[in-house]
Amino acid sequence: MFRFQNFVTVLCVFATASACGPEAQNSGDDIDTSSPRIALSPTGPGEMPPAIIGNRASLGGAAVRYVTGDAHTIGYLAVPEGDGPFPALVIIHEWNGLVDRVREVADDFAAEGYVTLAADLYRGAVGTNPEENITLMNAATADMSTVVGNLNAAVAFLRARSDVTGRVGAMGWCFGGGIALSFGLDGVDHEATAIFYGRLIDDPEALARMDHEVYGTFASLDSGPSPEQVTAFQSALEAAGIENDLHIYDEVNHGFWLRIDQDVPGRGAAGLDAWNRLKAYLDRTLND
Repeated sequence: MFRFQNFVTVLCVFATASACGPEAQNSGDDIDTSSPRIALSPTGPGEMPPAIIGNRASLGGAAVRYVTGDAHTIGYLAVPEGDGPFPALVIIHEWNGLVDRVREVADDFAAEGYVTLAADLYRGAVGTNPEENITLMNAATADMSTVVGNLNAAVAFLRARSDVTGRVGAMGWCFGGGIALSFGLDGVDHEATAIFYGRLIDDPEALARMDHEVYGTFASLDSGPSPEQVTAFQSALEAAGIENDLHIYDEVNHGFWLRIDQDVPGRGAAGLDAWNRLKAYLDRTLND
């Protein structure tokens, strides 16, 4: 077992950083059909979402405030074209904060047919180097009740929309992957948890609080979490009776999936398989 703060600090030393975004608007049960929408354009066989291979041209969503009374927490909302209703996703950023690569991925999920809210756990701050990222991450994880409250508000925000079915999943990468797991255990009920190389636990009693199948993508060359830690996590999930779809990909390292464009020959096959597994997982947990 690992203490959350220390383990995430070690884990995210392998991640990278990016930039930040636009003016926020409020939303919820009042749906403004004139607000930006993303054309429905699901990936076909052999295709990966444009953002992770560096092909998304521009952002198509909008900045939104989703935590009541908090003007500094500004998420990013991407909504598919059409009346819906659609299932929904909360996506959780890496250690550096809500940057444009995460916003681009939100647009890609909207293109797949999910109302997607990219959460902001740093109240507008974004790190530009490892030292800043660690400071931001440690400040957030020192108050996990606020983190969980933030994500509870994100789920409530989505469920208040008339174009959402009510089924919501949460997913994240690195720091965000560990947060997604914590939220699956301690947050308001939701229907899916997807983890990309995030903090894990190996206590079946703690994991028994999970009430839905868990998805996980990990890397054989990673040390945080290592393949051994992933195996212990899977054994604990199975001991707790929690269905799971976990996979450790060979010859890739921490952070590979969100940035396939940095090494398409080395990351492409693993990235595509992880994407196909994720699409199938979200379909069976949020669309059934």
